[in-house]
Amino acid sequence: MTTDTDDRRSTDDHGHDIIDPLYVGIVTVSSSRAQADEPDPDDPGGDTIQECFETEGHEVHERLLVRDDYSSIRTAVRGLVARRDIDIVLTTGGTGVTADDVSPEATASLFERELPGFGELFRSLSWDEVGTRAMASRATAGIAVDTPVFCLPGSTNACRTACEQLIVPEAPHLAGLATRHRQGGTDQSLSAYQNEE
Repeated sequence: MTTDTDDRRSTDDHGHDIIDPLYVGIVTVSSSRAQADEPDPDDPGGDTIQECFETEGHEVHERLLVRDDYSSIRTAVRGLVARRDIDIVLTTGGTGVTADDVSPEATASLFERELPGFGELFRSLSWDEVGTRAMASRATAGIAVDTPVFCLPGSTNACRTACEQLIVPEAPHLAGLATRHRQGGTDQSLSAYQNEE
């Protein structure tokens, strides 16, 4: 299995950089599941994300389960975006308005550039499904260490809507654009990130 994006990099019919297939990392945020005694607790949100990507020929390289805790979430995402065999990271859970819903803050603290259009489009699609409750979703996205990161709600319907209608169709292009500067140059941002105290 190659981890070098050069072997998976090409252009689409419009000449846009793409990486295909994508190597995916998934972080499920759930204190109850993370603390469960079961060796393999249910993870419907993570399962849905994996299914959506694998259906389109992409590969899930890592799945993590962490507590609803700022440090745990940030550490998990930070570790994944620093890996060369991960092109995109998605979290599921912890995007609501309760005191322990801190996934947006934990992930956004790593963003070099935000993708505000994702949250706007996702909430617009959610309006059609859940009406005014869509305003309570704080789903967000951005680029961290040249890696697109998407922070999704925990519900399977929300994960499916986000992945099928927004993320999976656009992710190869986003990953291609985010890493375009690496072509023929040194990977300065990743090096600096890994050496950060």
